[in-house]
Amino acid sequence: MRDFKKFTIWELGIEISRTTYSITKQFPKEELYGITQQMRRAGVSIPSNIAEGCGRETDKEFMRFLDIAQGSAHELETQIIIVEDFDWVEKVTLTDLKDRLNKLQRSINNLKQKIKN
Repeated sequence: MRDFKKFTIWELGIEISRTTYSITKQFPKEELYGITQQMRRAGVSIPSNIAEGCGRETDKEFMRFLDIAQGSAHELETQIIIVEDFDWVEKVTLTDLKDRLNKLQRSINNLKQKIKN
């Protein structure tokens, strides 16, 4: 078993999740059950799937959960792009979050390559 707390991708996922919650607090209240909830779920899904994958027995299973985390990262990035047009949050804040998501996506890809080799 792997200790998920030792993975920098898990730590970055936690940061992204916290930032997502902070940013979505600024959204209009009528979006609570719309994009706010979708972004929060995608943000939480990233480190959750990394942790769940670490609890699996095989590399193949671990890779599957890394793929799911990667998908959630792309989902969240898309939602950020949509939100950028609404001026609910400063652009620099959203750009920073997208940059961290891109770093996470690259790091997940790197880890998957290491596991394959």
